[in-house]
Parts: sequence; C-alpha cells; structure tokens
Amino acid sequence: MARTKGPSMIETFADFKENKNVDRTTLISVLEESFRNVISKMFGSDENYSIIINPDKGDFEIWRNRKVVADNRLKDSNLQISLTEAQKIDPDYEVGEEITDAVDFAGFGRRAVLNLRQALASKILELQKDSIFSKYKDQIGQIVIGEVYQVWKKEVLMLDDDANELLLPKEQQIPTDFFRKGEARRAVVVSVDNQNGSPKIILSRTSPLFMQRLFELEVPEIHDGLITIKRIARIPGERAKVAVESYDDRIDPVGACVGMKGARIHGIVRELCNENIDVINYSSNLMLDIFAGLKAL
Repeated sequence: MARTKGPSMIETFADFKENKNVDRTTLISVLEESFRNVISKMFGSDENYSIIINPDKGDFEIWRNRKVVADNRLKDSNLQISLTEAQKIDPDYEVGEEITDAVDFAGFGRRAVLNLRQALASKILELQKDSIFSKYKDQIGQIVIGEVYQVWKKEVLMLDDDANELLLPKEQQIPTDFFRKGEARRAVVVSVDNQNGSPKIILSRTSPLFMQRLFELEVPEIHDGLITIKRIARIPGERAKVAVESYDDRIDPVGACVGMKGARIHGIVRELCNENIDVINYSSNLMLDIFAGLKAL
C-alpha cells in the first residue's frame, strides 16, 4: 500500500495538536477537508477520492476511484482509466469495472502542494482563534495566571501557558502595581471579544470580582458555600469593604475570612498591593452605618 510523506504539512498539524490540544477527530477532519478542497479545485470534484489520515504516524493515503473504459473512449483521466493502463495494473481488468489506485499527492504538482499548505495554515489559524475564544469565553469572571511579557504605557501584555495573549489595560491595574517581565501575575477575565477575527482577552485587577475570587481561593467556607460575599466596594490599592454572611450560625463569617492572626486575609492584602480590607457582617435590614460606609468608597 503506497504512502505519501508530507513532513511540512503533517508535522505542522502534529505540533498544533500538541500545543493547542486539538482532538484527534478534529485533526483528521481538518486534514481531510483541506485535501478535498485542493483536489476539488483541481478536478472540479473530489467525490471519487478516498483520503486516509494517520496522524500518529504522520502520513496519509489518497486513493482514486476510476472506471475502466475502452482506449478510444477515454474522455476524463480523473474519472476514467483506459483499458490498456488498467491492465498494466492487473491484466484481469475489463471495460466497465471500477479501479482504485493510490495517488501520490506530490504528483499533482508544486501548485497543488502549495495550495494545500496554505489551506492547512489558514485552517490552523482559524481553529486556534476559535479555541482561544471559546476557552476564555467560558472563563469570564474567573482568575487566570499569566506571565508578564511586555509592559507598555497603556497596557500590560501577558501570556498564558499556551502563549495566548492576555491584555491588562492601565485602567484595570491597581495604581501601585509594578510589573516585571517574566513574573507570573493573577487577574480576573472581564471580557472576551472578537476583534478583526482575533480574540481579545481583557483582564482586571481592580474589579470587585477579582477580590471576591481571591477570597474564594483563600477561605474554604466561601468556596464551599457556607459563607457568602454579599457586597464589595473598593478603591483599588487603597481600601475596601467586604460584607459577608454565614448560612451556619456556628460560623463567624468575619473571623473565618480574616483567619487566625489574619493568616487568610494577609495573602489577599499582599496580592492587592497592601489594600486595606475591612470585612464586615452583612445586615439584611440595610443598616445605614454599614452601607453608608460601602457607598462612601
């Protein structure tokens, strides 16, 4: 059985699969679709071709189905094969039979190979963008960790573990934030948009939601739903009020959030550049002193 090697094409997808976690089904489907698009452009149809992809071995097979016709009846060498040529493959072939033979894709010429590479590159980019968009669309409101890559006047560019770009605008930075290239920083995803076909992921460290997620990480009772954060008001980097409520009378929500000797809240304070955090009991009857303090911020 003939096999066609195409390292510049197959290896590209192998790398893409490894780095972007493209599942096997999608990988095979994309490769086959790209081959069929090129073949269809060349011959007007790809219906008489069978394409077998083996991503594990890094190779592929292309088989063409043609009908055996008399030598003087040959009109379309893509759909037909002359009896003389068929009998060179197997002397037993007769007019009217179907013949399936392996095709060397490189034999289609340099233009076909170039078109295939371009089709693959375009599909890879499209899949990559769709994957990033879907991934972060599902993470809006969640904390992510990025490595600081570039620090500009109006924003900081961070990279995740897959080298995807995350943007932290100046207005979403704590005023006393200081970023060093290569360091890991946490922030919450606040928006994901498609900008000119490319995903734009915006982070924030000033959002009250970022503080809430930090409390959820540091305070098991909040993570488990025994304590609820009812309201947060912040002046990022300066001070904040956090109103909490416990669904278990045995749990002191303020004490649980602060921790023994402030152990739990100290980590949050450090993350937020020494922001002064005041944890208070939430009051269902809207006590003026509590909510006046929240609104005053």
